Amino acid sequence: MKVATRPIPGKSHRHDGELVVVSDDLRSCRRVRDLTLQDVLDSDVTEDDLRPHLAKQEDFVPASAHAPLPRAYQFLDGSAYVNHVELVRKARGAQMPDSFWSDPLMYQGLSVFAAPCAPILGKEDWGIDFEAEVAVITRHVPLGVTAEDAAGYIAYVMLLNDVSLRNLIPPELSKGFGFVHSKPISACSPVAVTPDVLPGWDGRKLHGTLRVDLNGTPFGRADAGIDMTFDFGDLIAHAAKTRALPAGSVIGSGTISNKLDNGPGKTVAEGGAGYSCIAEQRMVETILHGGPRTPFMAAGDHVEIWMEDQSGQDIFGHISQTVETI
Repeated sequence: MKVATRPIPGKSHRHDGELVVVSDDLRSCRRVRDLTLQDVLDSDVTEDDLRPHLAKQEDFVPASAHAPLPRAYQFLDGSAYVNHVELVRKARGAQMPDSFWSDPLMYQGLSVFAAPCAPILGKEDWGIDFEAEVAVITRHVPLGVTAEDAAGYIAYVMLLNDVSLRNLIPPELSKGFGFVHSKPISACSPVAVTPDVLPGWDGRKLHGTLRVDLNGTPFGRADAGIDMTFDFGDLIAHAAKTRALPAGSVIGSGTISNKLDNGPGKTVAEGGAGYSCIAEQRMVETILHGGPRTPFMAAGDHVEIWMEDQSGQDIFGHISQTVETI
């Protein structure tokens, strides 16, 4: 089942919107009367249970959708692709602790999500960057769940742009207390998909090319199922080690990153898989050339993030965002 949330005309942005069930081709939908996605998660409602609540079919416009879950109970973002972390540290000449390969990195972010076409707001000197990720929405997850069992609590899968303000990260982390200013609101794909109908889903990770275009030019074509050191079972179990996770928790994969011949990747133009964030391309440039050459995003820059199935059909709809300076 594919679902989305639409804003309700005349309602505040704080409202959770109206839930719709979306067709496989993302062209039509049926409104779910009297239920939000959070209601569905809280009660473990099935697709069959929703049928009596469905209104008549109408056109679906992905670009007008809100995030599938506009207000989550929590957002925990991992760093499942350790190649990305390794490159970050290598670019600044730092060794990576061995524990990074066995214990996931994770931070707690803002649990309010932007619509897929919302602008990215910031100042250019903050180092505005995108991070293309896969994310899951969970049902209630019990305390201490194992990685093997954790995947069974995944209700929906979607895409995520975890916006980062790179120049604010070093001074913030130097305080030893984590991200706040450097991690503003993230945007989600228009559509979230249940694992049972998701092409490329193997039970714990999503296989398929995550497509990223920057200003209309291919920037990233990394495969989300390759080089994922920690799958979503691992990430959920890590998050639930000391606490249960309420239904409506969002777990992000972190920036998708592929290796090339056990080393840094290449740009799409050079025949490689490219990158899922600007920072990683800058890291590779630093390693190869002694310094970065690609700038972070400026006013008017546009990023597009999406994924297609093997037939070329859009799975989740597009995240399509333009930078607006404040």
